Amino acid sequence: MPSFEKCLVTGGAGFIGSNLADELIRSGREVRIVDNFSTGFRENLEEIDGSFDFVEGDLNDETVLSKAVEGIEAIFHQAALPSVPRSVEDPVGTHEACASATLRLLTKAKDAGVRRFVYAASSSAYGDQPVLPKVETMAPDPLSPYAAAKLMGEHYCSVFYRIYGLETVSLRYFNVFGPRQNPSSMYSGVISRFIDALMKGGAPVIFGDGEQSRDFTYIANVVNANIRAAEIADGFGETYNAANGERTTLNQLLEVLKRITDRADAAADHQPPRKGDVLHSQADNSKAVEVLGYKNLVGLEEGLRNTIEWWKNSRFADDVR
Repeated sequence: MPSFEKCLVTGGAGFIGSNLADELIRSGREVRIVDNFSTGFRENLEEIDGSFDFVEGDLNDETVLSKAVEGIEAIFHQAALPSVPRSVEDPVGTHEACASATLRLLTKAKDAGVRRFVYAASSSAYGDQPVLPKVETMAPDPLSPYAAAKLMGEHYCSVFYRIYGLETVSLRYFNVFGPRQNPSSMYSGVISRFIDALMKGGAPVIFGDGEQSRDFTYIANVVNANIRAAEIADGFGETYNAANGERTTLNQLLEVLKRITDRADAAADHQPPRKGDVLHSQADNSKAVEVLGYKNLVGLEEGLRNTIEWWKNSRFADDVR
């Protein structure tokens, strides 16, 4: 398999990016991180075990881009504004952070001679189609500006492989969760917010009746997908699902978390449904398994327990110690 030593992780101060950087450093690669801290945290960088180069700034800044890609062999593009509600409030800002930044990074990567470009795509591209599980051959049907912007990035990746030969791979993430995911914002993932509320004695908020379902995917599985995507010898210009492969309703999720956290008394705070949210999501990982050698390393409950243990020693637990 093709090897790579020098790699760039965009959004490396974020939840997914910092976990990915950790594994890349652990495997002996040289890592550079670029982040503007719009959603990432310096605390996440402090948790990374090992040394790395760091460039602070926005990917829509030409100077930042040039510094970031210099001497790089493989790019793991995780940077984005990952929130459907935020994109509904600010579609232009979401487009700039997701679609425009991706196009600029692809262009700079091409000009700098970068060999491999792994793009963090989103399962939101499927929209609310009733067919389950979701397969990559389904026609996209984005329901939010965020979904549309992330899908545009996929198309640009495909075009840059076909026209310029840049070896791109797009990974559609399905509701990733795990250590370092920030629970303190309304834009955070549901699992981090549920855990935070339960551990602090609060009521987890559910938008809608809780019967909407998701394919919750532990961070180790997504990290595995990224590294495998950077090592394949063919299959470029394509999109692959990266998920757990199972469907869990929010009500079911809450019951599991209540059991693990000994909060059997907890009741959900039901709020009105949010615009742009899909009802059901579940992935078919067959293509990723066949082409990438993708493996689902950690299941849902094990991942939930790992995340709770991390939370207990995190800055988010400080006010309950």
